[in-house]
Amino acid sequence: MSERALTVHRAFYDAVESGDVDLMATLWVDDPHTSCVHPGAQPLRGTSQVLRSWTVLMANVGYIQFFLTDVDVQTFPPGADEPSVAVIVCTENILSGEGMSSPEAFSGGKAVCTSILVRDPSGGRTAGDWKFWSRHASPIADLSVGD
Repeated sequence: MSERALTVHRAFYDAVESGDVDLMATLWVDDPHTSCVHPGAQPLRGTSQVLRSWTVLMANVGYIQFFLTDVDVQTFPPGADEPSVAVIVCTENILSGEGMSSPEAFSGGKAVCTSILVRDPSGGRTAGDWKFWSRHASPIADLSVGD
């Protein structure tokens, strides 16, 4: 079960990396209570606000790539053959070309991210598929001064 949730989770990063707004739209539950917290930003509520934020972000980022580490998946109810909730926590190791003075230069960063996926409750064509309900990413500060 967690493999299917992880596939949807990876598709999220594929959408961001490729700037695929249509793919991103298929990955979220359509509900006014969905939420997303971008690093350092206020929480966004509702699928339309969340998707708008990703559309703007993807339109303004020329190159971004995510290397995920420390990926942990927990499903609920625990031990269920068909769980209804998956919580995925990971470290995002981010490589980006944004804000650099040279087109060949890249910068990096890290964030810890918690994503909550649920089985699509809509009953439509994607019923039973995993969808994002909530996502919260926080930057990880580099405290290695002078190393």
